[in-house]
Amino acid sequence: MADSYAELLLAASIAKRFYLENVSKVDIAQEMSLSRFKVARLLEMAVDRGLVRIDVTFPAAIDAELSGSLARRYELKHAIVVDPHQEDTGGPEPFTELLAFPAARLVMDLLQEEDVLGLAWGRAVTAVVRVLTRLPPCSVVQLTGVDPQRPITDKSVEAVSLAASLSGSASHPLYAPLVLPNDLTATVLRSQPVIAQTLDRLDTLSTAVLAVGAWGPGLSTVHDALSEPDQRHHAAMGVVAEMGSLLFDAEGTLVRTDLGDRVIAVNADQLRRTPETIAVVGGRAKAQAVRAVLKSGLLTGIVTDAATARAALAPAFDASRPRLS
Repeated sequence: MADSYAELLLAASIAKRFYLENVSKVDIAQEMSLSRFKVARLLEMAVDRGLVRIDVTFPAAIDAELSGSLARRYELKHAIVVDPHQEDTGGPEPFTELLAFPAARLVMDLLQEEDVLGLAWGRAVTAVVRVLTRLPPCSVVQLTGVDPQRPITDKSVEAVSLAASLSGSASHPLYAPLVLPNDLTATVLRSQPVIAQTLDRLDTLSTAVLAVGAWGPGLSTVHDALSEPDQRHHAAMGVVAEMGSLLFDAEGTLVRTDLGDRVIAVNADQLRRTPETIAVVGGRAKAQAVRAVLKSGLLTGIVTDAATARAALAPAFDASRPRLS
């Protein structure tokens, strides 16, 4: 028996709500006084009758093949590789704006109501927050203190507040420098009630978004915050990458130094327990650092550029990832 015009019209209306307005099947059922099964059947009808046409495509700038290869090689749940079709001039944050949009979409897709979103310091992370268009009700926590060379009320604190305003929930900034001159100062600051409350929330993270730094001038906030002797000392210990103040050698192993006692930031154990840990980073100047962090096993996802992805997939770096100790 042919479908009635009224039923086709209802199917089209439900399809519009579901596919174009992102309303859930449960909410549609409640709005229209239908069962969830009826809504599901009408959505199937809309596709079967040609009322809805579904095309699986990727934005032109996304390299689906490289994305899949990167995800498989490093056992990632999410890998988005952007092909910018322009030259990387070797600057510290190339393609930041191009990476921000797909990264923001990934974050918005991952977050659910009552989740806890963690944001680290970094230009790439700030760029992601600026292009977010929606967030479910979820609290937002700052993962790291701010660049010591910038005011405490810098862009990272502002990014946490902006994300929280989108979610309509509480923000938990860290009004403290990332790197302190000694462990005593860091201990005193960590004990301050407001800072301590924020640090406690790092145990409840659902999604963490971080930048990756390479161990060189202008490529890492932590590197640039240290004295030249300290910079050379860490380089001699094999440090090639930094993420959220955590230091990694070329094989992705954590390099443990006294720096860990002097920073106010999320720690490795907290990131290990976080269901989604996403890095947003690109550029040839950071290619070795990106490989190192991918090998660490801390990431569940990455948003990067095509040249960096190819470097991470190069045969010379095909060794299996070590477990962090």
